[in-house]
Amino acid sequence: MSPPDAPRERAIASFAARFGAPPELLVRAPGRVNLIGEHTDYNDGFVLPMALEQAAWIALTPRDDGRVRLLATDLGSGGREGLFDLVNSRSRATRGDVHHPEHGWLEYPRGVAWALQAAGHTLRGFDAALASDVPSGAGLSSSAAVEMAVAAAFAAASNIPWEAKAMARSMQQVENLWVGVQSGIMDQLISAAGVAGHALLIDCRDLSFEALPLPTEVALVVLDTGTRRTLVGSAYDDRRASCQRAAESLGVPALRDATSSGLQAVSATLDPVDLRRARHVIAENQRTLEAAEALKVGDTPRFGALMNASHASLRDDFEVSSTALNALVNAAQAAPGCFGARMTGAGFGGCAVALVATPLLPPFIEATLTGYATSGKRAAVIVSQAAAGASPMTLG
Repeated sequence: MSPPDAPRERAIASFAARFGAPPELLVRAPGRVNLIGEHTDYNDGFVLPMALEQAAWIALTPRDDGRVRLLATDLGSGGREGLFDLVNSRSRATRGDVHHPEHGWLEYPRGVAWALQAAGHTLRGFDAALASDVPSGAGLSSSAAVEMAVAAAFAAASNIPWEAKAMARSMQQVENLWVGVQSGIMDQLISAAGVAGHALLIDCRDLSFEALPLPTEVALVVLDTGTRRTLVGSAYDDRRASCQRAAESLGVPALRDATSSGLQAVSATLDPVDLRRARHVIAENQRTLEAAEALKVGDTPRFGALMNASHASLRDDFEVSSTALNALVNAAQAAPGCFGARMTGAGFGGCAVALVATPLLPPFIEATLTGYATSGKRAAVIVSQAAAGASPMTLG
C-alpha cells in the first residue's frame, strides 16, 4: 500500500477537497532515468532509459464546457490552480500558431492541449488535481511526466486510444514548439511506453524499441546532487547546434550515421569544440548498443564499465557534467558494490545513476553519501524498480 502522502493519494484527496466529490478517473505517467545514451537522442541515435516508480498522477472528472481547471497540489502551500479554454488552444492549433510562453507551470498543460488538437484530436475538458513525486529539475524528466500525465488525462476524458509513439511525438512538440526547448524524444517515449522490470533500447530515428530485462541481482540507484539547472536558455541548445554543424561537416544526416574513423579523417577541419561534441555522440551510440548486448547476456560488470566510460565522455568531451556531479559519481564509483556510475540527464546539475549489487546496497549508500559530503553537499537517494509507462489506473 502506498504511504499516506504518496502522489496518488494526494491527487485523489486534493481533488475531493477542491471539487467536492471523488474523481471519476485517475491517470499516471512516470519520470525516467537514462542508464546510458546521453545527448544521442536528438542526433537520431540510441538511448537506454527505464521508467521510474516516481510519477505524476492526475485525478479528474470530465466536464462539457470546453474548459480545463487544474489544481497543481505540489506548487506552494495549498497548491496552485489554473484554468484555460480548449477553444483558444484549438484555434491556435488550426492556425498553426506556436506559442512562446513565459514558462509558467500552466503552459505545459496548455501546450499538451494545443499539440493534441494540432494532431487532430477532439478534446473534452476536465476538472483535475495533479501531484507528482518526480524531483523537479533533477534530470529525471519531471516535465515530460507532467506532459504525458496530462495527455493521458485528455485521452481518458476524450476516449482517445493510447498510442505510445504518437503521444510521444505530440509531447515532444510541446517541448520544441510550445516551451521552446529543442529536446529529443526519449523522455516522452519512455514515459509513454515503459515496461515494468525492463529498460528500453530506443532507436530515436524510427522510434522502434526493444524491452530488455534488467538483472534481478542489482539495484538501480538514482543519486540527486541537490543542484539544479534549467534547459531553457542554457547551454543545451548550443550542444545541439554543435552536433548539427559536425554532422554537416561529415556529410551525414545526423551523427548517428558517423563513425569514429570518419570523424578522425576530417578532424583537422572541424572546430575543436565541435570535434569533441561529435566524438562523444559517436562513441556514446556505440557504448549504448554494447550496453544493450551486455544486458542480453547478463554481463553486469561490462554494463557498469560502459557507464563509467559514458560519464568520462560527458565530462571531458561533451562538457555537461559539473563539480557536484563529478564528486557524486566519483564517490559512487569508489563505494562497495558499485559496478558503474554516471551522470544522467542533460547535465549541469541534477542526478547520477549507479548500478549496484543488491546485497551491498546499504554500505554503498552510506559510503557514497559520506564521500559526497566531503564536497560540502548532501545527496538524496532514490532506489527504484523499472516501472510501466503512462496508464489509467483504477480508483479501487
